[in-house]
Amino acid sequence: MKQILRVGMGLPKLHHRLRLWISSMIAVFVLLTLTVMSIWWDDSGLATHLAQRNVEPSILHPFGTDWLGRDMFTRTLKGLLLSLKVGLTAGISSVVIASIMGLTAAVMGPVVNRFIHWLTDLFLSVPHLVTLLLISFVLGGGAKGIIIGVALTHWPALSRVIRAEVMQIQTAPYVVISRNFGKSRWWIATRHFLPHLVPQILVGIILVVPHAILHEASITFLGMGLSPHEPAIGIILSESMRYLSSGLWWLALFPGLCLLVLVRTIALLGENLKNFVNPQHTHDK
Repeated sequence: MKQILRVGMGLPKLHHRLRLWISSMIAVFVLLTLTVMSIWWDDSGLATHLAQRNVEPSILHPFGTDWLGRDMFTRTLKGLLLSLKVGLTAGISSVVIASIMGLTAAVMGPVVNRFIHWLTDLFLSVPHLVTLLLISFVLGGGAKGIIIGVALTHWPALSRVIRAEVMQIQTAPYVVISRNFGKSRWWIATRHFLPHLVPQILVGIILVVPHAILHEASITFLGMGLSPHEPAIGIILSESMRYLSSGLWWLALFPGLCLLVLVRTIALLGENLKNFVNPQHTHDK
């Protein structure tokens, strides 16, 4: 009887982990498929074909064509790949800043800790989009402005997590022994702290990428992001607004849905990875 109860109590946890693995594999499959198709797909659909203007979705053009005869399926694929590149670069840059700030605040003493804590509160007190718009405008827009803007506005929350993790590790026996043997702060940070922070850093990168993609699309939609000559999703949606009243609904519907699917897929992968590296959170489920 006790064995049956023990097995029954383990089933929900097993099912939960199985759901996490399945959803993660689906997310990875979607991302890999999108990346491979975007790289492999021919760029001929980006060229202008005035004889095929405003064609509704069909087998030849699954997402239809725009007012210049450009294939919307090709533009959407290339735009999603561009958004993914910008999001990954911005996410990695933001996590690097967060890691440096979190480690510095926890290791360099109370004065530096108070300064970084004040700087973190300052960035958190201003909405991300407002600061991102200002930074992108000052830097002249483009991918560089968006990447720097996201990196400078999305580090505070993760830096607090990293700082808290480092503060807990500082009292560990192996850290105390290394400090007693005269090891420098840099040696302890690189040998003891960074390996422990790898799961948090990976989760942070994946969770920042959806925010970066949405912010890139929103800023580009407002005309302060990527160049209009690039097949960005924000540009596609911005241009399609002028033609929705003419009945060209496919110009905004399919690119918008694909953007939502991409963002949701990456966010789902990040949440699942967060559950994998956090056993306590997994058991709570």
